[in-house]
Amino acid sequence: MNYDQQNTILLVEDDLKLADLIKTYLTQQGFNVSHAQDGQQGLELAANILPQLIILDLMLPNVDGLTVCRKLQTWYQGALLILTASGDDMDQVAALEMGADDFVNKPIHPRVLLARIRTLLRRYEKKTSTPYQDNATNNDQLIFDSLKINIGRRQVDLAGDPIKLTEAEFELLWLLASNPEQPMSRDKISKSLRGIEYDGLDRSIDNKIVSLRKKLSDNHGQPRRIITVRGKGYLFITDQWHA
Repeated sequence: MNYDQQNTILLVEDDLKLADLIKTYLTQQGFNVSHAQDGQQGLELAANILPQLIILDLMLPNVDGLTVCRKLQTWYQGALLILTASGDDMDQVAALEMGADDFVNKPIHPRVLLARIRTLLRRYEKKTSTPYQDNATNNDQLIFDSLKINIGRRQVDLAGDPIKLTEAEFELLWLLASNPEQPMSRDKISKSLRGIEYDGLDRSIDNKIVSLRKKLSDNHGQPRRIITVRGKGYLFITDQWHA
């Protein structure tokens, strides 16, 4: 997708006071921000302005945020950041499976929001500027039996089948697989992928792990491929990827 404008953000939020605060803050940071008050208007504006990043509230009138996610997934290639006041992890997991890249919980902390936005835009800039290569080098590809991860193509294959991941899920999988058999704490993951410290409350990393396990056929009840090490974090296991 070729974007007509750089640093273009679409905010889909029905709380007008909150939307005005976010729009004012991001405009001061150099972004061009458009605002939609409901899901249907958000879908229409997204198609018209082709934003680099969409900030989407899950609780919207007319067309809810999960429906917007599902419809965007069919064509939208930019970054998608979810705003949520919901404590229901299943909503976040569902949004991740429908293409969301990251979450920010309400009440919004502007600096945290800005950090997440900049991280996502860097990822997508890297994605669109990375040339495709016919032959991957050792630095471009990680292989564990039936699992192949190619960072140049941003591609994951499991037992010969392509696995569709969001950009954030891909970055998390690459980070874990690049540090196999080593527990990665939430703080280390947050600093590596977002450039900020883990606040002890954010569940988005955990929800991405849940989504990765599901997409990579890892048993959620008794995961064997990406496991949880109590008190230490998440651990990528190297010898559990046979077909």
